[in-house]
Amino acid sequence: MRTVTSKDGTTIAFEQLGSGPAILLVGTALSDHTDAAKLAKFLARKFTVVNYDRRGRGNSADTPPYAVEREVEDIEALIDAAGGSAFLFGSSSGAVLALEAGSRLGTKVNGLFLYEPPFIVDDSRPPMPDDLVGQIDGLVAANRRSDAVRLFFTKGMGIPVIFVTMMRLLMPGWSKAAGMAHTLRYDFAVMAGTQSGKPLPAGRWAATQAPTLVVVGSKSEAFFHNGAKALNGLLPHTQYRALEGQDHGAVQMAPNATATAVEEFFLAYNNEIHYTIKQEQT
Repeated sequence: MRTVTSKDGTTIAFEQLGSGPAILLVGTALSDHTDAAKLAKFLARKFTVVNYDRRGRGNSADTPPYAVEREVEDIEALIDAAGGSAFLFGSSSGAVLALEAGSRLGTKVNGLFLYEPPFIVDDSRPPMPDDLVGQIDGLVAANRRSDAVRLFFTKGMGIPVIFVTMMRLLMPGWSKAAGMAHTLRYDFAVMAGTQSGKPLPAGRWAATQAPTLVVVGSKSEAFFHNGAKALNGLLPHTQYRALEGQDHGAVQMAPNATATAVEEFFLAYNNEIHYTIKQEQT
């Protein structure tokens, strides 16, 4: 893997593959770059793909104290290493982090593809418990990382206990997730103020100018669709669509279908950008 150094001195590790316009993959909670490896491979057909480990995960370092701004600086360092501008793809909480970067980094972000940001904006799903991050921190501090992951999946994601028990016994990546349990508080910080069952903060991403597509699997729960539609109503250059036949696991379970949707959206805007530049030059 290659590395860049973020503004605060933290080393961020990434893999790069393919050729074409640059696209940066922003991972979700409890993931490292390997979770998006199949998606990266498909996207590499038409893009230069930067697939990285968020700070505190995989081969990347970490520097306390944590702040969302530090993760945006990580993304900026990766964009600069990729040539100074890039498209951003993010899934779940990673979609919200990508959106944060899009609102702060201006023309360095050419476009945003946000897959299922887990906003809770109404009563279609119970709000995130206020004390959940504190409970998870307590379990991590007691070195009960596996229990912290279990609590996140049950109380945070709403997965029934019986299924989480099966995941714990059968899922090959459970131990890897447990090793990243301390970073769950990072994702809660990214999601702050967006999972209470109340409307999204109207001005939080008002500076976002990049064309944005918010996508939700057609089989996903109603709250994902409601949150995506709420975001679509806030930003100036945003579209909403459903990805037919998919759900929250599409990045890993249907990477080709996901990549195809990403290609269609970003390449249309990339061609438009190059056409505009050509017209200005002539």
